[in-house]
Amino acid sequence: MTGIDSKDAASALKEIDDIVQRVRQSRLYEMASLAAMWWGVLVFAGNVATWLWPTYGAYIWISVNVAGVIGLFALSAYNRSRTGVQTFDLRVFVTFMLFFAFGIFCVNVLGHFSPRQQGTFWPLYFMLFYTMAGLWFGYALVAIGLGIIALTLFGYYTIGAAFPLWMAFVNGGGLILGGLWMRRI
Repeated sequence: MTGIDSKDAASALKEIDDIVQRVRQSRLYEMASLAAMWWGVLVFAGNVATWLWPTYGAYIWISVNVAGVIGLFALSAYNRSRTGVQTFDLRVFVTFMLFFAFGIFCVNVLGHFSPRQQGTFWPLYFMLFYTMAGLWFGYALVAIGLGIIALTLFGYYTIGAAFPLWMAFVNGGGLILGGLWMRRI
C-alpha cells in the first residue's frame, strides 16, 4: 500500500478549501437573497404608499425601516435554526443603527432634503453600501447596487410626480429581482 505524498495532500487540501469557499458563498448568497427580497417587498410597498399618501411619508418609512430590521432578525433566527450559523448579531444591529443615524443626520441636519430628494438619497445611500459589500461578498451585489443607483438617478432627473412609483419598481423591484438572481448563482 502506498501512502499519500505531500504534493497530493496539498492538492487535496486545496480542493477541500475551494469547496468550503463555495459553500460559504452559497450560504451568504442565500441569506443575502432572502434579505434583499424582504427589503424589496417593503421598499416596494413603502414607495407605493408614499405615492398614494405623500403626507404620511415619514411614518411610512419609519415603519418600513423598523419592519426591515425586525425581518432581518427573523431571517437570522430562521437561518440559525436551520444551519446553526448566526448571521445577525448585536454588531450588525449596532451597524444598522449607526447607518440610519448617519443618514438621518445627513438628510435632516446637513441637507434639509425635500421628500423627492430623500426618495433619491436613501436608495443611493443604501446601494453604496450594498455595492461595497459586493466587493467582498460577490459581484452580483455590485451589479445590483450599481444598476439601482443608475436607474434611481435617471428617474430623479426625468420622472415627474410618479417618481415614488418609479422607485417602487426600480428600488423595490430591483431588490426582489436581485434576490431572485442571487438564488440562482
